[in-house]
Amino acid sequence: MVPINYVAVVAAAVASMAVGFLWYGPLFGSMWKRYMGFTGESMKAMKMTPLGATIGGFIGALVMAYVLAHSIEFGMAYTNASGINAGLQGAFWNWLGFVLPITAGAALWEGKPWGLVALNGAQWLVSLLVMGAIIGAWQ
Repeated sequence: MVPINYVAVVAAAVASMAVGFLWYGPLFGSMWKRYMGFTGESMKAMKMTPLGATIGGFIGALVMAYVLAHSIEFGMAYTNASGINAGLQGAFWNWLGFVLPITAGAALWEGKPWGLVALNGAQWLVSLLVMGAIIGAWQ
């Protein structure tokens, strides 16, 4: 059985939500809306409520943090690394190998602008690094 610190997983998920709130709100919210072609009216007309989206996003963040915790734990066993450094390394390699290629698919297959790919890819990098640091520190 893989030892997982569930408090760290929940803290990492909360931190990921905070990064997303800041990233797509005060930091780069207007840029994201422009890339997505959203207006205030079109966002109000969305079927998903803000609360529903937040709950769904938090569930996704919990799953991601849980899987990342496993990945970091396996990496620590293989490399004998530990702590925040192990968490950051695990987060970076998961981002590079899984998140970035999927994010790039939005431009390659959906015709989204590369600026959106860079914006979203950078957000996921920051989010995963924060999650990895929390999980690694609380191993």
